[in-house]
Amino acid sequence: MIRPELLGVAEVPDGPPLRLFRRGADFMIVLERNELMSTRMSGSEVALGTMSCDRVAGRSAPHLLIGGYGMGFTLRAVLGRVGPDAHVTVAELVPGIIEWARGPMATLTDGCLDDPRVTLTMGDVGAAIRSGTGRYDAILLDVDNGPDGLTRPGNDGLYSSRGLVAAHAALRPGGVLAVWSAAPDPAFARRLSQSGFAVDEVKVRARDNGKGATHVIWFATRR
Repeated sequence: MIRPELLGVAEVPDGPPLRLFRRGADFMIVLERNELMSTRMSGSEVALGTMSCDRVAGRSAPHLLIGGYGMGFTLRAVLGRVGPDAHVTVAELVPGIIEWARGPMATLTDGCLDDPRVTLTMGDVGAAIRSGTGRYDAILLDVDNGPDGLTRPGNDGLYSSRGLVAAHAALRPGGVLAVWSAAPDPAFARRLSQSGFAVDEVKVRARDNGKGATHVIWFATRR
């Protein structure tokens, strides 16, 4: 059995560090004993990108905000779906994640961060949401482990009632807030509805072959 090789450690503001491992051709980002993401299970992250784009298809020069770069699966899925007039802002809190993307995972990144449609912002996606009134056609959140977070308490604000009201205000009419989660969360789904969204909860498989654990994506449309 191939032992995992530790490639790097990334500090998380107000949270425990992340570690990047490689086992053979696979990469894994780990928080303490929890595997947050890996190249073996990218199906739901890809679905977050493609299904969000499908919900805002036909808009002229759409502006999408992606919260959390991760391993870039969602960003690459979005870039493969939108046209040349699209603008995609990526907000990433952890500098080490981007260092890994441009370093040991550069082949996987495949130049997506240098795409002319992409603007990379280092910082909390919550700040980009709060300062972006009426700016976005879609906001895609794959931050922490979903509403039931693991990495840092500050992420909880994104999924609070106040955070959802800010996301609603940041969207253009008919815009979509898409939220990835490792598991269902009925209380969060209720908060979405109470914040002025029409909510569609979709279950997707973790692997792109339709197997693996079941994850949840909420697609919340601004009424």
